[in-house]
Amino acid sequence: MNRQRTRSLLAVLGLTGALAGAPIVAAEPAEDPAVQVRWGACPEGVEDPADGPARLHCATVSAPLNYREPEGARIEIMISRLASNSQDKRRGVLLLNPGGPGGAGLDQPKFLAAQGLPADVLDSYDVIGMDTRGVGHSTPVSCGFTDDQAYFGNIPPYAVNDAAITERAPVAQGVAEQCAANDHEGRLRHVSTANMARDLDRIRAALGEDKVSFLGYSYGTALGAAYASMFPQQADRIVLDSNIGDTYLDHDGMRRYGRGMEEAFPDFAEWAAGRHDTYGLGGTPEEVRRTYFTLAERLDANPVDGMDGSLFRFGTFFTLYRPALYAPAAESWKSLLETGRPGPGGGRPPGTGAPSPNDNAWSVFLAVTCNDAEWPEDIQTYHRAVAEDRERYPLYGAAASNLMPCAYWKLGPSEPPVRIDDTGPADVLIVQNQRDPVTPLRGGELLDEKFGGRSRLVTVDGSGHGVYVLGTNPCASDVVTGYLVNGTMPEHDLTCRAG
Repeated sequence: MNRQRTRSLLAVLGLTGALAGAPIVAAEPAEDPAVQVRWGACPEGVEDPADGPARLHCATVSAPLNYREPEGARIEIMISRLASNSQDKRRGVLLLNPGGPGGAGLDQPKFLAAQGLPADVLDSYDVIGMDTRGVGHSTPVSCGFTDDQAYFGNIPPYAVNDAAITERAPVAQGVAEQCAANDHEGRLRHVSTANMARDLDRIRAALGEDKVSFLGYSYGTALGAAYASMFPQQADRIVLDSNIGDTYLDHDGMRRYGRGMEEAFPDFAEWAAGRHDTYGLGGTPEEVRRTYFTLAERLDANPVDGMDGSLFRFGTFFTLYRPALYAPAAESWKSLLETGRPGPGGGRPPGTGAPSPNDNAWSVFLAVTCNDAEWPEDIQTYHRAVAEDRERYPLYGAAASNLMPCAYWKLGPSEPPVRIDDTGPADVLIVQNQRDPVTPLRGGELLDEKFGGRSRLVTVDGSGHGVYVLGTNPCASDVVTGYLVNGTMPEHDLTCRAG
């Protein structure tokens, strides 16, 4: 799989209180005759020349850095377009978001088409990808992360004991201070879900559309929910796939990662148990689970080849994103059991201090996550959460509830989180695997509850992160395609059987 497709596939990526600043009055449509789109060639690397002639065109849309100061500093949002296959059948535009926050999405239209986005959808829409504000070819932000800082990305390392949380505190604080120190242009504080939703409406206006449809995965569900809530009359058909549960990710939302791994791991354990003769990980799912803890605790005590228990747990969590990753993970476990080493590529490469290729993605993830909501600042809150989740979700709870740089973030939030609007049109289709490691089923249920009569929830008896196009369930695919093409919304919530 080429780099562009891998990037689209894996972009991921899973509190109350008074918030600083007054809400920004910017839920009005972004009608601006000065905004226009001039399509041209996309930047190098967006498409792979080996795939044949370029199919995407790209353009930039100007937006205010700060919507409170619309005449002030500007930023550029780069978008891409895969034009409709049939102008006779074209009904509008379909905006995409691959997740993150921080996922680059210019190549996503072509990626989804290659993965099997139905022809009826490609006929019905100009499919629009984008690098959201701060990301990639849009006006970027950077915390200046090096390759040995950004390894765990958006998930804290597993806290093997209480002392590990205390040791994490100065690291998390240092990251927050580093981001603030590197924010030379003053952009980081304005990278938020609310502003990204405002940017979506700038894009709508620039494309000359009265309404836009939207398909978002993972964090893209938060962005889509925010857009449908802030601009309900401009939202057409909204599909939210693999849901974090609201328009923002806070500490409670992050803790659901632990729950997600508990719900998704049994599928891997059953798969591995059925191949015990090949991998030797255990003849029953219970034995495979015990093998997980045996290996994790062994690596806690004696890391090998750059792999410690925290990295082993992270790798297993990531394995559960897609069943296609089960086999290489099982090979690594087998190597650990037989030789004490993880096998080729199994450990963490040594840090060089060089700029990280993940700097931009992780910088945007932190900016959005920390700017969107208040996070606990008392370290004892994290001590209690880790202790609780180590018991409730022993596979991974002590990572998901661990200390984040958001505890020390000084740049935001500047406005309250976007509140779900349940009074708009019934135009939100929520799709969700029952066993998803990073956005568990509860996230889809929460979002459906908050939208009320505006939404329908389609749950799939399946495992992994991503349902529509990224999954293989024909029932869910037919429901989503029917909605995007014909506007056919299920009368009631429904469950699609495995298959």
